[in-house]
Amino acid sequence: MAKNFVIDTNVLIHDVDSIYSFADNNVIIPVAVIEELDSLKKSSDERGRNARVVTRRLDALRTRGRLNEGVKLDDGGMLRIDLDKDPVKHFQFRLDHADNRILSTAVSLQNRNETVILVTKDINLRIKAEVIGLTSRDYEKSKVNVEELYSGHRAIDVKDSVISKFSSAGSVSSKSWPDLSPNELVVLKSGTKEVTGKCHGVKKIIEKLKYKDSSPWGIEPLNSEQEFALELLFSDEINLVTLVGIAGSGKTLLSIACGLQKTVEEEFYRRLVVCRPIIPMGQDIGYLPGTKEEKLHSWTGAIFDNLEFLFENKDKKGNTSKKIDYLFDSGKIYIEALAYFRGRTLPGQYLIIDDAQNLTPHEAKTVISRAGKGTKVVFTGDPYQIDNPYLDAESNGLTYIVERFRGQDIYGHITFTKSERSKLAALAAELL
Repeated sequence: MAKNFVIDTNVLIHDVDSIYSFADNNVIIPVAVIEELDSLKKSSDERGRNARVVTRRLDALRTRGRLNEGVKLDDGGMLRIDLDKDPVKHFQFRLDHADNRILSTAVSLQNRNETVILVTKDINLRIKAEVIGLTSRDYEKSKVNVEELYSGHRAIDVKDSVISKFSSAGSVSSKSWPDLSPNELVVLKSGTKEVTGKCHGVKKIIEKLKYKDSSPWGIEPLNSEQEFALELLFSDEINLVTLVGIAGSGKTLLSIACGLQKTVEEEFYRRLVVCRPIIPMGQDIGYLPGTKEEKLHSWTGAIFDNLEFLFENKDKKGNTSKKIDYLFDSGKIYIEALAYFRGRTLPGQYLIIDDAQNLTPHEAKTVISRAGKGTKVVFTGDPYQIDNPYLDAESNGLTYIVERFRGQDIYGHITFTKSERSKLAALAAELL
């Protein structure tokens, strides 16, 4: 017997393809959801764009029949827009709220002895559903078990002969460890001896790190995780890198340092582009005056802090502000809002997406699909510091990329566990 999945607005906004994710069951969209989509469609952000996409897709389905009676979906399921013509009498919640009307639709269906599951990313709505006896769940298609997230590196116990061969030849076969992923970083250990290497997926070998002793823009790695990150950030064969970890672990600083080295010093890339999602932490302070660049400066203070630190570290006697301004004026460094990415193609650039844990999987896909020939994309973030109200550690775009791209030859990942910012920052990450 087919189940009835009642879909909340936030699910459709989170994944515009979500109506095709319920196999041969019934997808029920309350008319209150259509009204919410209508109120969102004029917005210029990602929510507005997704609302327009969903609305157009529902309109296209009208060619298959009347939506209030149900139309066939390509996966064998049925989609119906429910008008809630039989509202629940003496309903527990006020029906002038869209969320409560969605609940009412689900209860009406359940009162007809139908199997009903409310699907919403709104935690409070799931709690309300539980209180009134409705089955509810989060939308889980893009969810990742963050506790089992690929770390990108591991330690392997080996014999002394393996260490000796690796040290002399510069590589050893990786066939003894078939579960190693391409570009996975490895510490080979034998007693007190250890060497570090990177798995070459195509050649099926573990090879020595090429950039272990690098110090981009005067920055030297402080631990093995940072050494591993430099290997991925410097490698021209790796087009996509994800750096996940706690605050103060060096994710953003290392990414910008390597970007400056590859762009300004080596001129391998045309320019360094740095972006952050415009999501406030805590209460939003509202409208910001000024040009786009002046507005972005308020959102990208962390980027400028890192740039100032790097330039002061490289040349303690120079005029830091003038040098940074020169690189911006010459176009070598560019800061952009992700809202302006759609439709663009970015060839030959070093692209850093900071705080990527605030992206949805669909937004992350949009960013990666903008990369043109010769572009390297680096995502950094901490999945436990999310400001987007409809995302969590398991459903954000950053962890989704790690899960989906593992095993690809052009992809590398490192999970940081050590904070190097300060003793206070390290304690905060551990205790709070």
